[in-house]
Amino acid sequence: MLSLIDYDYILPRELIAQEPAKPRDHARLLCVNRQSGETRHLRFDALSDELRKGDVLVVNDSKVFPARLIGTKESGGRVEIFLHHHLSEGRWECLVGGRIRPGLKIKLSNKFEASLICDQGDGTWLVDFNANGAEFYKIIERIGHMPLPPYITPGKSKSADRANYQTVYADDAHRGSVAAPTAGLHFTERLLKKIRERGVKVVHVTLHVGLGTFAGVKSEDIRKHEMHSELAMISKSSAREIMKAKSEGRRVIAVGTTACRVLESYGQAVAKNELAMGEAYEAWTSIFIYPGYKFQVIDGLITNFHLPKSSLIMLVSAFAGYEKTMATYQLAIAEKYRFYSYGDAVIFI
Repeated sequence: MLSLIDYDYILPRELIAQEPAKPRDHARLLCVNRQSGETRHLRFDALSDELRKGDVLVVNDSKVFPARLIGTKESGGRVEIFLHHHLSEGRWECLVGGRIRPGLKIKLSNKFEASLICDQGDGTWLVDFNANGAEFYKIIERIGHMPLPPYITPGKSKSADRANYQTVYADDAHRGSVAAPTAGLHFTERLLKKIRERGVKVVHVTLHVGLGTFAGVKSEDIRKHEMHSELAMISKSSAREIMKAKSEGRRVIAVGTTACRVLESYGQAVAKNELAMGEAYEAWTSIFIYPGYKFQVIDGLITNFHLPKSSLIMLVSAFAGYEKTMATYQLAIAEKYRFYSYGDAVIFI
C-alpha cells in the first residue's frame, strides 16, 4: 500500500481528545493480537497484565520544552516564533508567523529579543536570539508556551498545559522535543511500579521529537516522502539491555512511534556493521517506516490513534499490517475511542 489515499479515513470531530484522561492511566486501551487479529477492550492500567516477565518496555524520555514564543515588532505588530531546531549558540531554525522580513527585530520580553536572519525556503527561518545556553532556557521556561498541536485547544493555564503535555518520565537532561511522545502520556508512576514488579525491564531511549514526525505526507506516492532528521540516543546500558533481550528471545515493546524509530535506527546501524551490538548510539535519524519495512528490533508497539495520511499511521501499518491497522481504526471509531495526542491507546502485540 504505497498510495497516500490508502491511509485516509474520516474521523468525527467529537472524537478528537481535548485533554488527557484523569488519571492518565484510565485511558482506554485497545489490545490487538497481530497474529490472530483478536481484539480486546481494556483500560490502560491493565497494561501490566498484558506484559510478561522478561519483557523490555522501551520509553522515549525526551522532554518537551515551551517552544512557542509570542513577541512584538517595533511597529507593535504581533509575531509568533516556534523554536524548531537548535543550530548553534543563540541561533535556531524556527517557524515564524506574521508579516516579517530579514533583519526584523522582535521583542519577546523586557531584555530578550530575536533577530530574523533569512528565510530558508522550506518554511523555516534562521533566527538569532540575544541569549543562549542555560540563560536562554531559563527565559524560555518563563515566557514560552507549550507547543500543543493545532487540534487541541489550550487549557486554562500555561501550567496545566505543561503538566498535561509531558510524560512522567521526561528527563530534564534530555530536554529538546517540540512535540510530546504521546503514547507515553498514559503512564503514571503507579503503573510503572506495577510493570516493574511484574519483572518487566523499563528502558529509556531518547528521540528529540521535531515537527516532521507529525507532519502530513504530501506525496501521492508515499515512497517520495522525506522525513525531517531528529536526534536519537541510546545509552550503552540501555543498548545492552535491549540486545540481551533480543538474543534471549524476550520481547522488546516500544512505547510510541518515536521509541520505535530510535530502536529501528539502532537496529539498522548494527545490521550494517556501523555500530557494535550493545554499544551506545547517537545519530540524526530520518528513518521513514512504511509497509514493506522489515523490523529489526521491536516485537510490540503501544501507540495512540494517529492523523490520516500521516507517516505515523504508515509506521503502524508496517508493523501490524495494513488491513489490520485500518480495521483497528474503524473499530476504534465505532467504539468511540478518543483520538490523537490526548486520546486513547492501542497495543499491537
